[in-house]
Amino acid sequence: MGLLHDDPMKNGVLAVQTIRNNIMASTLLATTAITLSSLISVFVSSTSNSAKTSSEIVYGNKTPLVYSIKYLSLLVCFLVAFLCNVQSIRYYAHVSFLSTLPTFKGNKESIEYVARNLRRGSYFWSLGLRALYLSFPLFLWIFGPIPMFVCCCVMCFLLFFLDTTTSFTRHLHSFTLSDETKTEDVESAGHTL
Repeated sequence: MGLLHDDPMKNGVLAVQTIRNNIMASTLLATTAITLSSLISVFVSSTSNSAKTSSEIVYGNKTPLVYSIKYLSLLVCFLVAFLCNVQSIRYYAHVSFLSTLPTFKGNKESIEYVARNLRRGSYFWSLGLRALYLSFPLFLWIFGPIPMFVCCCVMCFLLFFLDTTTSFTRHLHSFTLSDETKTEDVESAGHTL
């Protein structure tokens, strides 16, 4: 008997394909983050020798120290996104392997272990995606504080709608495996009486 009890062949393939898709999405985000980090490093090293790197369009402080801080913060943001997505790939690969292992029907610990690793992978994916979201205002900071402020306002508005939930989804996410175990224990106690 597999981790998914109804139809192990059908549900097992679906679970592994879904996890594979998450691995591919994390791989794409990690590749994007490390590529952009490399491009920023090349750009900073090529413009560090030039005398005039600022433009007349840029509003605010134009000293080389401020530009270095801006590029370094953007670089750190992309590196954090890369590392979080790599961790996500690691957890998803582990879950993909564990979800195909046979388990006993009454063994809840192994199912909880797989679910915990899946949540960790999703958590790291979410952190990596948030680091990429944070890179947009940091990138616009290069062009001055006004584009950065506008981008921050737009991002706050968009993330509000991405992060809020309805009562239906709150109820759906509040149901856990431990609640199911408590219900089964009450039902089994009723049958023994």
